Amino acid sequence: MNISIIGGGNLGTALAGEFATKGHRVILYSSRASLFNSRVTVVEDDREYLSEPFAVTDNLEYAISAAQSPLIIITVPANGLKKIKDEMLLHIQTGSAILFMPGTGGVEYMFSEYVRRGIILLGLQRIPAVYRLIEPGKSVRISGRRKSGLFLGGIPSKAAGEYAPILAELFGMPCTALPNYLNVTLTPSNPILHTSRLYSMFMNYREGVFYHRNFLFYQEWDDSSSDVLLKCDGELQSLLRKIPELDLSYVKSLKEHYESNTKSEMTYKISHIRSFSGITSPMLEIEPGKWIPDFNSRYFTADFPYGLAIIKGLAVIFETAVPTIDTVLRWYCSVTKQEYYEGDIFSGRDLNCTGAPQKYGFTAKNDIVSIYE
Repeated sequence: MNISIIGGGNLGTALAGEFATKGHRVILYSSRASLFNSRVTVVEDDREYLSEPFAVTDNLEYAISAAQSPLIIITVPANGLKKIKDEMLLHIQTGSAILFMPGTGGVEYMFSEYVRRGIILLGLQRIPAVYRLIEPGKSVRISGRRKSGLFLGGIPSKAAGEYAPILAELFGMPCTALPNYLNVTLTPSNPILHTSRLYSMFMNYREGVFYHRNFLFYQEWDDSSSDVLLKCDGELQSLLRKIPELDLSYVKSLKEHYESNTKSEMTYKISHIRSFSGITSPMLEIEPGKWIPDFNSRYFTADFPYGLAIIKGLAVIFETAVPTIDTVLRWYCSVTKQEYYEGDIFSGRDLNCTGAPQKYGFTAKNDIVSIYE
């Protein structure tokens, strides 16, 4: 199978190595193509191997058209998609399928022109494993493969059923077709998990405040983070009940996902996930022993504007109160000098820099529902 992978970071590098070793013809697009050899070292559990060769290019047109691939996998974070969206549209063929990993970020709004041109959009609720670069372009580590398998949404919705068996074979794990793509968009993964944790850690940050070290993002997870997380999760579940027209049964509460009903249970669960061990926080050491939040990290630049802001935008359309989400978003706006709100109204000037449906002209309930049918 010919596969084009767009994005040479943690995920793209790992997939290129893994798929090439499985016998697929892979072309990887990366703006840092010069860092790559034709093979990468993949480390997983006690196994280490040098992948089979794959092609690497920094030419987006070549990556799409030369592969003649029926499947294009995009691993670029949501905040980077607008840089490639228009150019990709010039070269992609009608009938092709794009798999977004992860599938969140409002891609169904951003890529609506693709759908009108007969291109299939696919997205996974959660990625198959944890991927971390060891050395950019050279080596990558894979851990924590999902035992529950993959869950795939599609636009049009029937596409998920068509591609689920293909992805099951490609990734070597079960793949369940979701009833609609909104089950992907509203998955309480990074858009809630990361933002709750960042708010809890840095809510008192202001210019001139320093931290004496970089915190472990998951291993030092605390009850304050769990409290915010559970409240945001509860507000998301309230939103789901306001959209009875769509089957959203696969948007599981984090209480169910992590099998934790209380703050203390959630704290213990997240802080003891083995595959998250050692992951630090998005922070910068500006002087020895003086750390500040790194607001240019994708934890901030992707998960707030292209994660939590989308949930808030949908909550506005479906008239759902989300006070904790509002608090977290307003904090993000305050520390990054963004304006998502005009008073109490979610219509600030910088809303145009998010993935919220309002940015793309989707403001009515029927408009939203029709996207996912």
